[in-house]
Amino acid sequence: MSTPVVIALLAVAYALALGLVLWVVGMRRHIRGQADEANRLWEQAQKEIDTLKKDALLEAKDEAHRLRTEIDRENRERRAELQRTERRLIAKEESLDRRLENLERREKQAAAREQDLERAAAELTELQARERAELERISGISTEEATQMLLKQVEIECRHEAAKLAKQIEDEAREAAEKEARKIVTLAIQRCAVDQAAETTVSVVPLPNDEMKGRIIGREGRNIRAFEAATGVDLIIDDTPEAVVISGFDPVRREIARASLTKLISDGRIHPGRIEEVVAKAKAETEEKIREGGEQAVMETGVTGLHPELVRLLGKLHFRTSYGQNVRDHSIECAHLAAAMAAELGADVIVAKRGALLHDLGKAVDFEVEGPHAAIGVDLAKRHHESPEVIHCIAAHHGEEEFQSIEAVLVQVADAISAARPGARRETLETYIKRLEKLEKIADSSPGVEKSFAIQAGREVRVMVKPEVVDDLMAVKLAKDVAQNIESELQYPGQIKVTVIRETRAVEYAK
Repeated sequence: MSTPVVIALLAVAYALALGLVLWVVGMRRHIRGQADEANRLWEQAQKEIDTLKKDALLEAKDEAHRLRTEIDRENRERRAELQRTERRLIAKEESLDRRLENLERREKQAAAREQDLERAAAELTELQARERAELERISGISTEEATQMLLKQVEIECRHEAAKLAKQIEDEAREAAEKEARKIVTLAIQRCAVDQAAETTVSVVPLPNDEMKGRIIGREGRNIRAFEAATGVDLIIDDTPEAVVISGFDPVRREIARASLTKLISDGRIHPGRIEEVVAKAKAETEEKIREGGEQAVMETGVTGLHPELVRLLGKLHFRTSYGQNVRDHSIECAHLAAAMAAELGADVIVAKRGALLHDLGKAVDFEVEGPHAAIGVDLAKRHHESPEVIHCIAAHHGEEEFQSIEAVLVQVADAISAARPGARRETLETYIKRLEKLEKIADSSPGVEKSFAIQAGREVRVMVKPEVVDDLMAVKLAKDVAQNIESELQYPGQIKVTVIRETRAVEYAK
């Protein structure tokens, strides 16, 4: 190999070695710089960590101090509360101790008093025994005999006081009953038409001349006052020529007044003494007419065994009218109708006839006794020992009770037939039809009603409802609503029964 080539190779090798040395030196410097940076970062992190530790430690110390302070405060409050509670308990204990001492002291005092009372009772018993023996020796009767005499005297006094109290209660009850009866009659008059009230509560007595009016009035009105006081009616003397009007709700009193006034006018002697004498005779004559009328009703119907008071009440019905229909004649007619229908149907003819004859018995005293005439009639029939079957006929003839026998149904049918026949009552056919149409119209106006029917001469209305619209509960409410609408919109005698009928029908066809 030539020298230049060797030199060249040596130069190249030297250059490579020099470059390698320089690269190694550079790498060492770089590595040393990285290490210094890492050491610096580590030292900085250590400083931050120390700072955070110090801050956390300070916060923990502050929190611990705050918690310790709060706990100390709560402990102080609890200790104070416990001390207050302890003081209260100590005070209560001392109070209880004082009370216990007082109770023990009182018990001792009570025991001492009890002993004193026992000694006093023993002394009193001994003293009473000596006095009783001395009294027995002086009076000559024993203690038992004296006790019986004292009891008899006390019994007599108690009976006397009881009789006085019973009489007082009876008078007060009668006065209250009369006031309530007047109130009921007044309400009944308000619900009736004026012309109808005039027809059924007044009687007209003709006079021979108008001068007789002055004699009836008397000096300073003493005659008319005496007449009204004796008869219990109102005497109306107005400009009506040769006539006076007797007004009163009790038909028997009105009849007595009419008969008395007729006799006074025919006799011509009119003064208070004569008025009382004539009124007394008229009462006796009217009572005789009542008795004869009752016996005539019993004879016409063939009903036997009636109590005399019931016969008298039947005769009293002769002076009672219902819409112009004589109630006694109506009762006789009902008895014949019920008996005929019972015979055709194979029912008990005697019960049907007796129940129909007595069904309006309550109308004889409905001016005196409060309540519906059917309920009054039931009380009268029970009081005079009528059979339960007859009593049921009376109670159910207006539908106030459910029918339990065919005789009761026949009595109701006979009552409706007698009252509804043409000419029986003072109600024209046109008025009657209008009242029934109004009754059905009121029932039809309620929601859910399909059709309504007025039956039993307007005493009952049957309302057919749509079952898909009205359920059972709504049917009950509908009946009440219809009854209230009838009361507010319609004038009618007696009472009207509202029956709501809800019927569900299922129809299917076999093909």
